Amino acid sequence: MLISGDKYSGLCQCGRTHKIDTMLAVIENGCLADFDRFMENLGLHGKRTAVYDENTYAAKGLKRPSARQEIILPPDNLHADERATAIVLDQLDADAELIIAIGGGSIHDIVRYSATDRGIPFVSCPTAAGMDGFCSTVSAMTWHGFKKTIPGIAPTIVLADLDVICQAPLNLALSGVGDIFGKYTALLDWNIAHILTDEYICPEIEMMTRKAVDAVYDCCRQVAARDPEALGRLTYGLLLSGLAMQMMGNSRPASGSEHHISHFIEMEPETLPVRNTALHGEKVGVGAALVVEEYHKLAQINDIRPFLREYRPVSESYLKKAFGSRLLASVMEENRRDCLSGVRPDKLAEQWPLIRKMILDLPTRKELEGIYKEIGAKHSLEDLDIDAGLLPQLLDHSPYVRNRLTLMRARHMIDTAVHRHTQ
Repeated sequence: MLISGDKYSGLCQCGRTHKIDTMLAVIENGCLADFDRFMENLGLHGKRTAVYDENTYAAKGLKRPSARQEIILPPDNLHADERATAIVLDQLDADAELIIAIGGGSIHDIVRYSATDRGIPFVSCPTAAGMDGFCSTVSAMTWHGFKKTIPGIAPTIVLADLDVICQAPLNLALSGVGDIFGKYTALLDWNIAHILTDEYICPEIEMMTRKAVDAVYDCCRQVAARDPEALGRLTYGLLLSGLAMQMMGNSRPASGSEHHISHFIEMEPETLPVRNTALHGEKVGVGAALVVEEYHKLAQINDIRPFLREYRPVSESYLKKAFGSRLLASVMEENRRDCLSGVRPDKLAEQWPLIRKMILDLPTRKELEGIYKEIGAKHSLEDLDIDAGLLPQLLDHSPYVRNRLTLMRARHMIDTAVHRHTQ
């Protein structure tokens, strides 16, 4: 299966011109064996550096691309952070002209950041269908403990070798399913931000993301059975979601309240007694189930007016209570221009019937958890080794991980009596 970037570039019905830098995405058995041919066809010449972690480097059946330099990172506690990027940038040959990312999400974020820093292109070679950021333009980094997205470059080409992807541990593919199912709430949050504040939305990008969700929904049960065709369709859905982000220029189509829950856990704030051990997509999938339950509760309210209050700026004391002293400066800076300040209670009340209708189109928590259980994916906080009693803290505090308008963040303008009302 081939995806041409040209198909998604150019003037759009939304009135903007989208630019796709990924010239080609290849989802085929054995495509890594043809690495040199693909490079030649796209005119990608020059001195190559390939970046792996130790586990990927030794992976069964992996055809390693020829490269003048190989950087192999230790897999233990490997994250896309300032430490890992410093290692790569320190070792990277000064005259390197192309970096190859071979591995999962962390390796790709590290390489994307390093390629952007050096101003050279990179090539994506995913070894598992575990997340949707392979061909996006942002790196999800943990920078001095704070989770943030850092703008970067997209890969010039993606070579997704299904011979390798089919050999990867099943939990990685199930993580990819969770990451895609997070788009249910991400797209809802985006649409709500649009109707409340006129935030830009592109119907074409939204449709692409929904197409990715549909593709994965249709194949997820076969993914659990390790069906090669289903793993190819999952990979297609993940790459399509990444291309949608690339068209947008940020992660808005793919990341909303569910991702904020995942990022909050990944930051391990001193106020949250958890240790982050689950895969990113596993946390996103569970986060989506938790968010849809809360949204469906809110949708039970016919008239939201009695419960609304005026916008109140988030206080330093609240953020310190939520994130602790270590992360306070970063989270304060992130929320300096509070996106919620543009939401008026009367606008929220006026649009509430439409918001309720959109919420009712979402799957329920029971439906999502039923699919997760059926395919053997993690489906609850307990599966993530997180006490279920921490749920209120996750819902209340996670929206401030990112200064992005979501219904979960707008929920802070709704009096807590509404939550009691819907219990």
